[in-house]
Amino acid sequence: MQRRKFIASAACAAASAYLMACNHLVSGGTPAPTSPAQPARDVTHHRFGVNYTPTQNWWYCWNNWDIDSINQDLDDIASLGADHLRIFPIWPVFQTSATSVSNAYLDLLGQMLTEMEARGLDAVLPVFTGQLSGNFFLPAFNETGAAFYTDSDMFSAQTVYIQALATMMKQHDNIIGFDFGNEIDTCWNADTSAGDPWMANMFALMNSAYPGGIHVNGVGSNPWFYPETFSAQALAAAALPVMHAYPFYCGSLNYGGPMDPPSTQLLAALAALIRAYAGNAQTPVWAGEYNTCIESLTETQQAAWLETATTSAIENGVCWFTYWDSHDLNPKFTNFASLEYSLGLFTNNGVIKQQGQTYKQLIASYSGKPVVIPASKLPPPPAAPDTDSTWQWLLDFLQWKP
Repeated sequence: MQRRKFIASAACAAASAYLMACNHLVSGGTPAPTSPAQPARDVTHHRFGVNYTPTQNWWYCWNNWDIDSINQDLDDIASLGADHLRIFPIWPVFQTSATSVSNAYLDLLGQMLTEMEARGLDAVLPVFTGQLSGNFFLPAFNETGAAFYTDSDMFSAQTVYIQALATMMKQHDNIIGFDFGNEIDTCWNADTSAGDPWMANMFALMNSAYPGGIHVNGVGSNPWFYPETFSAQALAAAALPVMHAYPFYCGSLNYGGPMDPPSTQLLAALAALIRAYAGNAQTPVWAGEYNTCIESLTETQQAAWLETATTSAIENGVCWFTYWDSHDLNPKFTNFASLEYSLGLFTNNGVIKQQGQTYKQLIASYSGKPVVIPASKLPPPPAAPDTDSTWQWLLDFLQWKP
């Protein structure tokens, strides 16, 4: 497979289509006239969901299908009052070659979507799940590094997958849209000169394949702190920017303890930073993943953090929340970091934890309520796009001195 750049005119056309898509959801969250608003895509009211972790077979579940255990998991999640899940078709499992996608696995995904719909749960589908919980899943035709974003044959393979998923998704009424992947910048790195044009092309492709959906690029936290694969400006210009907010990985503990503002108000501060990069104080922001990822915290401490982090984010106009994750990882899988076995709202056998009870209470209090974004003027984004300058910007926003 040769590594070659996309034709400039095609990239420009895709970028124009992307910018048009970005206008679908701006101040107030009004969709384009050709795509009537649906409850699943209303960013003007708060929504709460989870990143789903199957209890019995993790995301190896596609190869060891157990719909009964999945249904029990979905019942647990529905009992919280959650209204959506982020679920993970594993790319190399579903796309068997650059030109073919498995109908058998698409059928299993359709079965899961049907069971979710029966419980009032909408779906977000991350597509290019190269990295998930520290494990890497790469298709046989993978191109590493920048070539993932610049090779035209690679984009053709990606197109095959997007179109196959979109065809299946159109058979269901509980689809929010695509997510590009699970923090794809942690798996395929590139300069922003490669990442940003690819992102424009991908948004255009997704909007064409599945019109009316809310499609997002759920990257890791790095691009908000320094340029990596995607620029903060391009990410913030999306119709619905997404943040993944983890105090441990974002460096909050360098500026205070786990219950101090750099940790408990990280979501609120990152939302303000995203709006500063967008140049629009009313830009909607989705917390697509959040947790402390501080392994030493007790359930009581984690629950207290969750309440403060979520309520402060609500006060600062974050619209949707998708907690990481639903259930603790099954201990029969031993190739994961120890942290992964304690991140759930439920234990692996479905017992709700203190943070689960807190999340349930938050959902009961705020789900469906109008989003109110503070009508405040934000300072410009950091002059120097580096970690120290970004953290100084966040600390100034929080009015916190370490």
